[in-house]
Amino acid sequence: MRIGEAAAAVGMTVKALRFYEERGLLPAVRRTRSGYREYSAETVNRLEFIQRSKNAGFSLAQTQEILRIRDTGNSPCSHVRDELGVQLAHLDQQIAELTALRTAVAEHYQAIATVEPADCDPGRICSYL
Repeated sequence: MRIGEAAAAVGMTVKALRFYEERGLLPAVRRTRSGYREYSAETVNRLEFIQRSKNAGFSLAQTQEILRIRDTGNSPCSHVRDELGVQLAHLDQQIAELTALRTAVAEHYQAIATVEPADCDPGRICSYL
């Protein structure tokens, strides 16, 4: 299939497909006699994996490493499991930090109801914070 068909098959733009190709996430593509790229079902599967990896929050470098492991003939599943564990711990930390920030902002916002802007202490810059 041609580039537009391959991109459409996985729901990405031709520009994104070319970007992944330039970054080395896709193997060299066979070309027709007229110079058109000819993508295989394996390339489409690889593009689908790249999208799933992106949706899981993996960076391009992480995705490239997973594909490198696969391309050497090894299963990348244990590596993916470890990376997902790190990703999950990082997300839990971010959620905790955002929850604490939301609590602090909500407390400041509730305090606004008791202070009029005209009553702000100029020495504190703003009494809301």
